[in-house]
Amino acid sequence: MAGTNGKQKTVRDMILSLALIGLAAGFIYLLVPHDDHAPDIQRVDYRVELLTARRAASYPVAAPQGLPSSWKATSVRFQGEAGDRWHLGYQTPDGQYVQIEQSTQKRADFIDDASQGASATKTTEKIGDRTWTHYTGGRYDALVLDGTTGSTTVVAGTASFTELTKMAAALKLS
Repeated sequence: MAGTNGKQKTVRDMILSLALIGLAAGFIYLLVPHDDHAPDIQRVDYRVELLTARRAASYPVAAPQGLPSSWKATSVRFQGEAGDRWHLGYQTPDGQYVQIEQSTQKRADFIDDASQGASATKTTEKIGDRTWTHYTGGRYDALVLDGTTGSTTVVAGTASFTELTKMAAALKLS
């Protein structure tokens, strides 16, 4: 009988230890702050990079003018060694993402990369005095500027075609 008492004591100690660990884990969980909303993305100033890109690129570099302040520039880069690649990313007022991508890289490869694998549709849209082709699928939808030589311009992102169109309409090339 002495053996059973020892086993009962061991099982009881194990259950008490588990209960104590569970209480400690619950207490730690309550102490850790839980924030369910997305973090506030910082606005970037892209003026210097835009001037640099416009001086260095072999094509007219696009940037939006006249967008409401609710559109937030979030990322910018110019890579001269990578086909004069220009990137400008924005967060839309409803929290979606839109990017402007331009490059002198091979058109088909660049569109595939910039649109994250979207495919061309038969839909074209006249925005201002320029014609854009719709691309859908993949992770992003996109608008690709038609009729350019020497470079390719893509407006792509998670935003709706309405928002992509707003960005394309705001683009000024220089």
